[in-house]
Amino acid sequence: MMPLGLLAADEEGIVQRVAGKPEVKKHLENLGFVAGDTVRVISEQNGNIIVKVKESRIAISKEMAMKIYV
Repeated sequence: MMPLGLLAADEEGIVQRVAGKPEVKKHLENLGFVAGDTVRVISEQNGNIIVKVKESRIAISKEMAMKIYV
């Protein structure tokens, strides 16, 4: 298990858990980061990571990505 922020572009992982304060966890859940779901890193630019989750592309900060474990 490792943070999503450490995956390279085009790598895929399955969300194992989401860490952080309850409001952060809820926000990430609302974006689609739910345990058991597959996520793929599309690219990383200027400290932000673009990921594909549930057929959507979402940009999140590297800090947020480090709270999602795959």
